Amino acid sequence: MAFKITIGRRIGSGFTALIILTLFAFGLTMLTIRQSKEINDEITTNYTPSVDALRDLNVLVINSKMLVYNWVNIQGESEDKPKLKKLIYDDFPLLRDRVNLLAANWSIEEKGTIDAMFTMVNKLFDDVKYIMRTLNKFESYEDPEIKFDMNVRVLDENGEINQQTRIILEQLQQLIGDKQRTATQKIAEMDKSFSRLQYVVVALGITLPVGGILIALFTVLSIVKPVNELKNILQKMRRGVMPNYQIKKRNDEIGEMSVALSGLVDALQMTTQFAREVGSGNFDSHYEPLSDEDTLGHALLKMRMDLAENERMLEQKVEERTAEVVRQKQEIEQQKVKMEVLFNHVTDSIKYAKRIQEAILPPDRLFKELLHQSFVYYKPKDIVSGDFYWIEKHGDKVLFAAVDCTGHGVPGAFMSIVGHNQLKQVVSKIDNPQPSVILDALSRGVMDSLHQNFDDSTAKDGMDLSLCALNMKTNELEFAGAFNPLYLIRDGELQEIKANKFPIGVFLGKEAKNFTNHKISVQKGDVIYIFSDGYADQFGGPKGKKFMANQFRNLLIKIHKEDMETQKQILDTTLETWRSNEEQVDDVLVMGVRI
Repeated sequence: MAFKITIGRRIGSGFTALIILTLFAFGLTMLTIRQSKEINDEITTNYTPSVDALRDLNVLVINSKMLVYNWVNIQGESEDKPKLKKLIYDDFPLLRDRVNLLAANWSIEEKGTIDAMFTMVNKLFDDVKYIMRTLNKFESYEDPEIKFDMNVRVLDENGEINQQTRIILEQLQQLIGDKQRTATQKIAEMDKSFSRLQYVVVALGITLPVGGILIALFTVLSIVKPVNELKNILQKMRRGVMPNYQIKKRNDEIGEMSVALSGLVDALQMTTQFAREVGSGNFDSHYEPLSDEDTLGHALLKMRMDLAENERMLEQKVEERTAEVVRQKQEIEQQKVKMEVLFNHVTDSIKYAKRIQEAILPPDRLFKELLHQSFVYYKPKDIVSGDFYWIEKHGDKVLFAAVDCTGHGVPGAFMSIVGHNQLKQVVSKIDNPQPSVILDALSRGVMDSLHQNFDDSTAKDGMDLSLCALNMKTNELEFAGAFNPLYLIRDGELQEIKANKFPIGVFLGKEAKNFTNHKISVQKGDVIYIFSDGYADQFGGPKGKKFMANQFRNLLIKIHKEDMETQKQILDTTLETWRSNEEQVDDVLVMGVRI
């Protein structure tokens, strides 16, 4: 007995299809979410922390090179020496344990690479420890043999320290790149999984409601319309009129009634009509061959199928490509708009901050009015700066300062505003200002503003500066400094008036000390320079090294007889030539005054 597709089975099949599609969408969604969660967990717990840890190791190795360089070059006590000891004995073991813990989830090859790298780092730090033990007192710096050995090891470009550091950094960069590429691949896998899910959800979101409507419509039409057709045919046949179309066969109750009428349809008329419909592009028209030997009928069916399939494939390709192009264009335009808005907001905010900062800086005319022969060379690293300069007349004295706040960019700019306000408040409250008294009060004011105390201070939060008070009547210059010295050039000889070795504000838990006030009798033709450390610290030159203070002093001696504006231009040209393609590392500030 042939299987009969009854009306009830038609309805049941339609709703069963909807249920299957719904369950399929739910299952695919849960599978994609689980896979994406696994990939995300792997990225957040392994790849990203691994890249961060390797970058920290990269920075640690670079810092060790700089600190051991300073150890060899600087005799006596230096703030960099405790840093080097802490880096080797405290920071490196902690970072090594952190990397090894993460490496437990790495591949065997990556584990071998990091083990070999730590072996090289241990060897490097053993050499550094040897240098630290050798240069552990002042006399060792005076020993020519020791000095020569240390210079070969550390200062020589091909020395042991530089070679080991270079090899370690090259391998670290390669390993970081591998981990970053792996993380990028995992993210791409997760994005691809979500993209597939998105397509399926969109397709099902359209298919399910449309399918429900079609099933309901099909249920009504599959019963009511065929019954009406049969009724009309029977009524025409009663009047002797033959129908000009053939009813579609159905394997249900209505189909059984239609079988008796289907033989009355003229086969030739049906074939002719079918050929016309196919020729006009109507591939949905119904046709059934008269028999298995009906060559023309089968040829027409094959032609209809081929034409319909070709048209369907072409339409599908056009729709898919059009939809993809439109989607990609929309995504690109949306991302572009977002990036432009974000960039403009950030840039506008920083530029506004720059206008605020420029408003606190004294105008050029005030310098020319109070110090006739002077210049200010001011070159921020970013749009806003952590350096600022200041000048004010107080009785017979002209007070001027070059200030270097902690950091640069936006953080440094905030600190510069704090420092400028405190400096003006302090000077306004002192009748006969001495630079040392001003700096003592300024340090207390900064600590109060930043809510600092000496018990829990762990960072340098404050300012380095040089402050001068020039009495134009008595030709007496008073100076006090926090880290930054004063250079006085007289008759071609440079004198350095040293600053105190502690900053304005709390510094690494050290108790506050009073600043020293220096008094100097100046003469006509003397040239005074105060500055921040940005100029001497700039990397560049043929070997990518710092400009250094000694070269900076020689440059000032060379140009001090030039007029002040020419000196400013030479300083700028020299710095830019030295920097070349290197990035500016810090804000630059140099002030010059000729008596």
